[in-house]
Amino acid sequence: MIKEKKSGQLIVISAPSGCGKGSVISGLLKKNKNMWLSVSTTSRPIRENDIPGITYNFVTKEEFEKQIKEGFFLEYTNYVGNYYGTPKGTIKEKLSEGTDVILEIEIEGAANIKKLVPEAIFIFILPPSLKTMVKRLKKRGTDSKEKILERFHTAYKEINEVTKYNYVVVNDVLEDAIDKVDAIIKAEKCRVDRIEEIFVDTKEEEIHELLMEDDFNNENIAEKID
Repeated sequence: MIKEKKSGQLIVISAPSGCGKGSVISGLLKKNKNMWLSVSTTSRPIRENDIPGITYNFVTKEEFEKQIKEGFFLEYTNYVGNYYGTPKGTIKEKLSEGTDVILEIEIEGAANIKKLVPEAIFIFILPPSLKTMVKRLKKRGTDSKEKILERFHTAYKEINEVTKYNYVVVNDVLEDAIDKVDAIIKAEKCRVDRIEEIFVDTKEEEIHELLMEDDFNNENIAEKID
């Protein structure tokens, strides 16, 4: 009786460094075949566990600034001294095909997307505590003490931005966090504004006549309606 809109959903996921948003997104992609992660471009250095083209598209600062001038990005921002941007690429095409698109972006970038696509789903991932977040950052072994301090102070400010998002999920137990984000996305598909059309497959008069004829003890009424 319900015809849903064919277009996919744009899902924006943000979190301070050390909150595990990458792990949450990886889990989501494993659970949902009709979901695509838009790979952001960054000028930050490649880390040991990074896979170019999968975690990020890595470019130099000069290359990034050139792409800005060429209108390559849907949005971009400078975060902790490095550029991060969302390529326009195939996002529009994927959405029109009915594929859900995930954007893993920083808070400033999410604010830019909200101006462009206010109907997108905005989800904020939080750590169970700031101490846990710092431990995760140190465990990475990729940042200096000064860089970790910078990320901590940035995260402290970012947490105050949570009210600008639609949903917040605490990533304490990874699998639980993945399930919660997955549930949010599925629930959003049931929103009334996702309905393109409501149609009635049987005329009211037909069912009315069958009900009038039936003595309510005859089980054949269900078969007749079918």
